Amino acid sequence: MNTTEIHQNVGRIDVSWDRAGRVATVLIDRPRKLNALTLELLDHLYAELRAVENSDAQVVLLKTAGDKAFCVGADITQFAAFTPAQMWKRWITEGHRVFNYLAQLRQPTIAVVDGIAVGGGLELALACDLRVGATTARLGLPETSLGTIPGWGGTERLTDVIGAARAKELIFTRRQLDAETALAWGLLTAVADRDSIDSATDELVDRILEGAPAALQVSKQLVDAAAAGAPSAILEALASGFTASTHDFAIGVTAFQNKTTPIFTNT
Repeated sequence: MNTTEIHQNVGRIDVSWDRAGRVATVLIDRPRKLNALTLELLDHLYAELRAVENSDAQVVLLKTAGDKAFCVGADITQFAAFTPAQMWKRWITEGHRVFNYLAQLRQPTIAVVDGIAVGGGLELALACDLRVGATTARLGLPETSLGTIPGWGGTERLTDVIGAARAKELIFTRRQLDAETALAWGLLTAVADRDSIDSATDELVDRILEGAPAALQVSKQLVDAAAAGAPSAILEALASGFTASTHDFAIGVTAFQNKTTPIFTNT
């Protein structure tokens, strides 16, 4: 990998990122705990995401270490020790802060889901724009079996992706979807064997990178704004005016007229 940037934490490295060309990869590295999430890990993830957003990366991949689980959600040892006040003030608030930041990154984001993604792990994947899953992936929200609820945006984002009835089914029954069912429901964007998941992800990334960077990022913001109920006519007019002012717009139009492949410069 032609790594040009690396940002890591002092001490135990549980979250890191690197950039190879136009693609940044964020890695959660806690495989012995099945990448379970703690407040400390969430804080590290937030710092790394801030660095990624300020980089020249045009697509962001979210990966985790190990071959058993993408992420099993909350570290139950820490989770169970919180008082109700701490749950309100810190745990839920911190998860929303980090996942919302991930969801609002200007770059398109892809979660690479290999193994189990349950609870906060599924909510983490849902905070990405797209999800590529290995055939080993299993996805679900088991919180009601602990006497609680999905607390890091799962009720909203899951509903946005698969609809209210199916979201209720997953939450009520704690069913784990296999990869093919998750693909059919739209929860996964693509599915591949574990040995070829990187190739499937690269193929999706390559297709995204064929678009002009500013147009891609503004399109992401427009879709998110529309999902929140913002008026598309006004925002699309403003966004169209902005993208028409970029050098990449002229490159794209010229390439279309000449029947050539545009080479965008991100200007």
